[in-house]
Amino acid sequence: MSNILMVVTAADSLTLADGSEHPTGFWAEELVVAHRDLVAAGHSVTIATPGGRVPTVDPGSLDVATVGDAAKVEDLRAYLASIEDELRRPAALDAIDAGAYAAVVLPGGHGPMADLAHDPQLGAILIATDAAGGLIAPFCHGPAGLLSAVRADGSFAFAGRRLTVFSDEEELTGGLGENTPWLVASTLRERGALVEDGAPWASHVVRDRNLISGQNPQSSEAVATAVIDALAS
Repeated sequence: MSNILMVVTAADSLTLADGSEHPTGFWAEELVVAHRDLVAAGHSVTIATPGGRVPTVDPGSLDVATVGDAAKVEDLRAYLASIEDELRRPAALDAIDAGAYAAVVLPGGHGPMADLAHDPQLGAILIATDAAGGLIAPFCHGPAGLLSAVRADGSFAFAGRRLTVFSDEEELTGGLGENTPWLVASTLRERGALVEDGAPWASHVVRDRNLISGQNPQSSEAVATAVIDALAS
């Protein structure tokens, strides 16, 4: 079985276009589904954050009105409680040896827009992992973290690569709306990534060699399954 690095945002707020602060963090469903499925498949998962800071769960991701199912919220809470020790003691990105991991998984929430998108340690990990052919699997807003992968010559490491991410349509109609500080999908396109949108709020996964990406929370299980299948091949 393989060692997997799960890179999680440590941000607890995001500055919106109007200057206000929006509470954020990681999206519970995305972290829980990916972590649970990867561990159930026999893999070892190491959670890491910028600076080794304790990550915050986005309060909206545990709100029954948002999730739409009280039983699902309780299940998410229970799983997060079961891995509380891991969440309270994450590894620091600057202490990570990328060569020790077969895959890097990046769940979303709006938090990655605040920190992972411009974290140089994450960028170095992603560039090294990609060069070694290791799996890189961001989903929902997790692909914002790909923007940190800037080479010494200023080029974007994932330019020309096919991927998917929380779409502009989803952000504007069901995310932060017009008050979003920037659009992740549009920004990735501007940097040269080949972003492929699926239907809004439906599972959609794109694989381009070692890069496996998912569009939204509904894609969490499919991303985890794709990673598990790729590691087994």
